Amino acid sequence: MPYALFGLITMLLWIFCIVDAITRDDAYIQYLPKVVWILIIIFLPTLGSVLWLVVGRGQNAPRGYVGPTGYGEYERPGRAVAQDPAADEAFLRQCRERAEEQRRIAKQQRRDGDADRI
Repeated sequence: MPYALFGLITMLLWIFCIVDAITRDDAYIQYLPKVVWILIIIFLPTLGSVLWLVVGRGQNAPRGYVGPTGYGEYERPGRAVAQDPAADEAFLRQCRERAEEQRRIAKQQRRDGDADRI
């Protein structure tokens, strides 16, 4: 019975570690490439899983990590600047007009609802 329980726990740990290694972003994996960690976990189930959890599975991205675009989240050129000021102004004007139209419709519906109650 204890061997079966140990085997079940080992299998569940093994499956968790394989899925975790496959789905984890490369920036969060430490010391070895992702493929090598996956092979270690597959061929050495108990030892590989424990090694993955203790050594290979990084919790935080390395300092200065840049995403797949090549820029950090707040370092993308032109992030806070409108690319086309005229198009930006037209978009904002359209948003304001739509908001006003929605307010007008809601006000009209409230008036119609009040008239129906009388």
